[in-house]
Amino acid sequence: MTKQENAAPGLVVLWVTADKEAALNMALMYAKNSRLKGWWDEVHLVVWGPSAKLLATDAELQAEVAACREAGVTLLACRACAERYGVADDLKRLGLDVLYMGEPMTGYLKDGWKTLSV
Repeated sequence: MTKQENAAPGLVVLWVTADKEAALNMALMYAKNSRLKGWWDEVHLVVWGPSAKLLATDAELQAEVAACREAGVTLLACRACAERYGVADDLKRLGLDVLYMGEPMTGYLKDGWKTLSV
């Protein structure tokens, strides 16, 4: 695959579902492989909504998120969501940057990042 001059700055994988199968077999798999295979120069995984609670309580998903980090994926979580579920500290311990995501997500969209939501 060749890089086009007007290519998007990167990819945001917006993980919002509490569906573990969708997380393992789509969001996390694609985010990790996008970096390992060089499909995207920059990949950000955003944990938002019910996925925050799921990630905080599931060791298998935590291992997959760690593999994403090792592959070079930037890991982010919505602070408002994490606080609602009482898991902000848990997500921080897992190595995610926990911050209010409304403004950053708006920036991604306005700056032409491709967004994939699961």
